[in-house]
Amino acid sequence: MTVNLLGYSRHELISCCAAWGEKPFRAKQLLRWMHQSGASDFGVMTDISKVLRERLAADATIAGPTVVQDTVAGDGTRKWLMDVGTGNAIETVFIPETSRGTLCISSQAGCALECSFCATGRQGFNRNLGVAEIIGQLWWANQCLGAYDIRNKDDPRAISNVVMMGMGEPLANFDNVVTAMQLMLDDDAYGLSRRRVTLSTSGLVPAMDRLRDACPVALAVSLHAPSDALRDELVPINKKYPIRELLAACVRYIEKAPRDFVTFEYVLLEGVNDSVAQAHELVETVKSVPCKINLIPFNPFPGSGYLRSKAEAVARFREVLNRAGLVATTRKTRGDDIAAACGQLAGQVKDKTHRAERRLHAQAIRGNILSESEVVQ
Repeated sequence: MTVNLLGYSRHELISCCAAWGEKPFRAKQLLRWMHQSGASDFGVMTDISKVLRERLAADATIAGPTVVQDTVAGDGTRKWLMDVGTGNAIETVFIPETSRGTLCISSQAGCALECSFCATGRQGFNRNLGVAEIIGQLWWANQCLGAYDIRNKDDPRAISNVVMMGMGEPLANFDNVVTAMQLMLDDDAYGLSRRRVTLSTSGLVPAMDRLRDACPVALAVSLHAPSDALRDELVPINKKYPIRELLAACVRYIEKAPRDFVTFEYVLLEGVNDSVAQAHELVETVKSVPCKINLIPFNPFPGSGYLRSKAEAVARFREVLNRAGLVATTRKTRGDDIAAACGQLAGQVKDKTHRAERRLHAQAIRGNILSESEVVQ
């Protein structure tokens, strides 16, 4: 059976090499060829013996997801649709800026958490991505952007930051995501610092504690509401891990985090969570946690049922937070003309949860109830 080495950690490569009668340093060579040079052909690995190269060619491969669509927005944001098999395709987004380039990576085909304002959640859920499918997004983007070309080493498009904020809940695919992030941090692979790799979670508290001990990267938490009552509606996982437990986990996480704060993400929805009163409530809610607030204007998608908050409402909300001493910024919307902005990633998901059917059934029931009430009146 052929193995895909792209998704192997350093320790797995060492074990694989040992099984082939090779020394541990061969794993280091393979890491560098795959992740620093972008090699997928064992024949180019000139510092590896011919015998091993032939063995690798027979028993192994280096393969990431297949790109089926490449779209560039007017602002330079780039989105790739990648086929991951079994009727599923994921989306990966590159956001170029003057001082850095950020890659937004997916961790699942769909998402099981069903946050009400998220396009991915509307798609349903199929499966977790494997390590090769996760790290393969970075591997491919580096190839596509010319990062492996020695002539382009100073290209400002090179990827300097990775955010696990694409499709899926990263902590629901814990082992594969951690292995992929360890490759991102490995000096013989991508060599990113822990401050430049960010994981965004909706608040799986036990997994946050595991991450703190296993691979503490920068942490962003999808908060989106100042109270449990509202967050239960917007982020249903809150019913299992309410805000008080979530904030306590954030404080514990900071003990080992590369930054001395957690970023709270807060999507502003018109008339839902954007009032001045809710801003004051948010100040009280997060006061025990060293944090920064990232305000995100809602990015519409078909059938969302929500509207983006007006610019004036966003400014008023941010002013309340700033006056209370919190660092609050408004995220600039990027790539919305190609549905690549925050909350818009949907890809193609062969839903195992039958979410769309359940939603239509619920709508039909509500419609029947409404019709009956209208008749009574």
